[in-house]
Amino acid sequence: MAILVDKNTRVLCQGMTGWAGTHHTARMMEYDTAVVAGVTPGKGGRSHLNVPVFDTVAQARTETGANASMIFVPPANAANAMVEAIEAEIPLIVAVTERVPSLDMVRVHQALKGSKTTLVGPNSQGILAPNICMIGVMATGSACPGHVGIVSRSASLTSEVVAQVSNEGLGQSTTIGVGGDAIHGIRMVECVELFLADPETHGIVLIGEIGGNEEQEVAEFLQGKKTGKPIVALIAGQFAPLERRMGHAGTVTTFGRGDAASKIAALEKAGVQVAPSSHLVGATIREALKPIRGVA
Repeated sequence: MAILVDKNTRVLCQGMTGWAGTHHTARMMEYDTAVVAGVTPGKGGRSHLNVPVFDTVAQARTETGANASMIFVPPANAANAMVEAIEAEIPLIVAVTERVPSLDMVRVHQALKGSKTTLVGPNSQGILAPNICMIGVMATGSACPGHVGIVSRSASLTSEVVAQVSNEGLGQSTTIGVGGDAIHGIRMVECVELFLADPETHGIVLIGEIGGNEEQEVAEFLQGKKTGKPIVALIAGQFAPLERRMGHAGTVTTFGRGDAASKIAALEKAGVQVAPSSHLVGATIREALKPIRGVA
């Protein structure tokens, strides 16, 4: 069983008629994701990729029954697109757009309060439940169905870890990219909670990195808990210099905050196994799952 998405997920794409929206929506459709509409103001009434295009999210939801939105709107207008989807009561939004202004995301967070919407991103590579649904830009070639839930802040490391988990014969229940911008929607700890509640997820991989405090939030949540499911973490950026952004907006370490060492220490104290290297994540979760899977 997947989390956040399933076979009944019906996706509309805000910004579908642009180049990036067209390319990645076509990939999603090739993966058999049910894309039912596009939304581009001023282009309503047309057809694109053989699906109808609407001027507003509300119209698209009413006409097609869409219950998820993927956002490819450029940064300057991405927040408006998210707020429009929230106001239309779309249950799930995956925002791929990166570098959305922070003040705009504060406004989006205000709109989320008390809403019926879960926001993934922005700057998210998306959600992938193998052979069920893919929303976003995530690579699918190495993914296969299984029982490991993956939550990540890093797109490139996600692809590497998915391949390792598949090569170990474990597969994935769902992979979620929470987003690399400093201010985003669903946090890692919320994803961990969802995976712990999912009976088809037997183990969890957490791909963290420098910057912010999301990994510490997971550690605090797990402290003293007997989850019954092994959790393995990888923290990237152990040798990153202070006060220098390493990649996207959320990866910056300041004095005493957001460094890899403190994240690793907090997770290990909470009972999480930290993989010693990026190339050993698959082997580490395989070993952690042996008692559950009955593997010698």
